[in-house]
Amino acid sequence: MTWQTLAFFFATAFVISMTPGPNMLLAMSLGLRFGARRAAWGGAGMCAALAVMAALSAFGLGALLSTSVLAFEIVRWAGVAYLTWLGIAAWRAPVEPAGSRDAAASATGEGSATRLFLRGALVAFSNPKALVFMGALFPQFIDAGAPLAPQLIALVATMVVIEFGWIMAYATGGDRLAAKLTTVSAARSLNRLTGGLMIGAGGLLALARRV
Repeated sequence: MTWQTLAFFFATAFVISMTPGPNMLLAMSLGLRFGARRAAWGGAGMCAALAVMAALSAFGLGALLSTSVLAFEIVRWAGVAYLTWLGIAAWRAPVEPAGSRDAAASATGEGSATRLFLRGALVAFSNPKALVFMGALFPQFIDAGAPLAPQLIALVATMVVIEFGWIMAYATGGDRLAAKLTTVSAARSLNRLTGGLMIGAGGLLALARRV
C-alpha cells in the first residue's frame, strides 16, 4: 500500500466519521451525562467493536448482510430497540445537577468503565450498515497483488484512530454544554437532551438501508 493510497483513505474516513450517526450521538450523550473522561470508555468500546467488524467484513460477513435482507433487518431492528431503550432510560434518569454527575454515576455504577465500554461496543455492533459499508469500502484501497494482512491492519488502525478522535470531539462538546447546566431544572433538560439524542440515533438506524 502506497502512502498516497493511505492518505486518500485517511481523508475519506475523516469525512465519513465526522458525520453525525449513532456512534457520534452516543458519544455526545455520554459526554453530556458522564463527562468526556468517562465517555472515553464508551469510545473505546465503539472503536473495539469497529475493529472486530472490520475483521468480520474481511471474512465476508459484510457481503452476507448486504445480500440477506432478513439478517440485515434483524441486526438493524435489534439496534433500534437498544438505542431507543437507552434514550428512554436517559430521559427518565434521576435529576442531578451537572456538578454531581460523577458522584451520581459512581453511586449507580452506570458510569463505570466496564458498563460504558460495553454500551459503546453494543451500539457500534447494532449498526449493520457499518459492516456492509466496510465490506464495500476496504477493497477500494487494497492492492490485490500485495499481502492482505498488513494492508487491513493499516486501514483498520487508521479508521479507529480517526473514529476515536471524532468520538472525543463530540463527547467534549457534550461535556462543555453540560458544565453550563448547574440547576436542577437545567439538569432535567440535560437528561431529556441526552435521551433525545439516543432516540434520534435509533431513528437514524431505523432509516438505514443496505448499500
